[in-house]
Amino acid sequence: MKKIVNIPRGTQDILPKESKKWQYIENHLRKISENFCYKEIRTPIFELTELFARGVGDTTDIVQKEMYTFLDKGNRSITLRPEGTAGTVRSYIENKLFADTIKPQKLYYIGPMFRYERKQKGRYRQFFQYGVEVIGEESEKIDAEVISLAYNIYKSLGIENIKVSINTLGNPEERNEYNRALINHFKKEIHNFCEDCQNRLEKNPMRILDCKVDTKKELMKNAPKLLDFLGEESKKYFKKVLSYLDDLKIKYEVDPNLVRGLDYYTHTAFEIMIDNKDIELKTLCGGGRYNGLIKMLGGPEEEKGIGFALSIERLLLALESENIELNINDKIDIYVVSVGEEANEYSMKLTNLLRIHGFKAQNSYFDKKIKAQMKMADRYKAKFSIIIGEEEIKDKKVTVKNMENHNQESIKIENLMNYLEEKIKGE
Repeated sequence: MKKIVNIPRGTQDILPKESKKWQYIENHLRKISENFCYKEIRTPIFELTELFARGVGDTTDIVQKEMYTFLDKGNRSITLRPEGTAGTVRSYIENKLFADTIKPQKLYYIGPMFRYERKQKGRYRQFFQYGVEVIGEESEKIDAEVISLAYNIYKSLGIENIKVSINTLGNPEERNEYNRALINHFKKEIHNFCEDCQNRLEKNPMRILDCKVDTKKELMKNAPKLLDFLGEESKKYFKKVLSYLDDLKIKYEVDPNLVRGLDYYTHTAFEIMIDNKDIELKTLCGGGRYNGLIKMLGGPEEEKGIGFALSIERLLLALESENIELNINDKIDIYVVSVGEEANEYSMKLTNLLRIHGFKAQNSYFDKKIKAQMKMADRYKAKFSIIIGEEEIKDKKVTVKNMENHNQESIKIENLMNYLEEKIKGE
């Protein structure tokens, strides 16, 4: 007996019962995106590795440890996308969307991402993200709108125990001054920190604050705060963003240690957290402003951007932990039951006709007794069954049975579609 080939570690099969939930969530995300006037963008699942090295940052864990990178047959270094922002910005620049008369460009994406991470509940090596990017303009109102969109996704699905954790990372000059202060603060004791922190000290000291290993060390607790290094303009900008969040009645908490994991953030950075003891990964969503990324990837210097991404796996996990049932309709409209050879042949033709007219319809593939076929109609959760026998074929009629109240009527075939339109689509 041949050995079974198993699924790769860190991936999952989404079986039909679960895929219904995914479809529901994806449709919900698309609807909210449309309400906020965002348009979908689809970029390749793989890109040139250089895009992520430049766009995400070569000091990040993503680039250093987690990317799936390989050489293609043309000896080019290719990477499966680990996140969606860099590819979206690359497309924005390459396709000259900055020349569009509508600015800013408000974009969203849904699709698989790939990171070689330690597998745990809610975290996979192939995972699915929904994200938005608003590119072209900078405004406190845009920042607040992006946060509001993320916040309302969870609230609209019934998840109440959430809050926005928010910080400002200032402008590049303020960040540079802050980085120098962090280097002076940590350098005498950095040998007592983890290897990642030691590597980050000179390259990206702010990310030491993002460390999960040394988070309880005293130097972490009394590290300099970025807010103390901000100029008046940055403070004013951040205060205005918070004011808009107050107007929108969005719960938030300013977290001075929130730096996010990517190098391209400036000014507003945020995460959406869930307060639920059953969820190990408390961060459901994260994002922020990245004013320097467009220029870094070869685009116009004046172009600004902000966005966020959320994990669909973590969203589903949050719904499960909060005991929220999605309103999924997995019923079919009609199950066609046939008795006799002529009726069996006609049932396939009728089923196809029903499908063409927009009904979810199924019939039996085998010559089974009527009782067995009716059981199958129940398993499909059919709203109605259509019963065809020799008499029905002769009289050019069918029997339509309401599977909920068991009422049934004899309907002429020529009137069948109108009857079903009224009964099913008129609900």
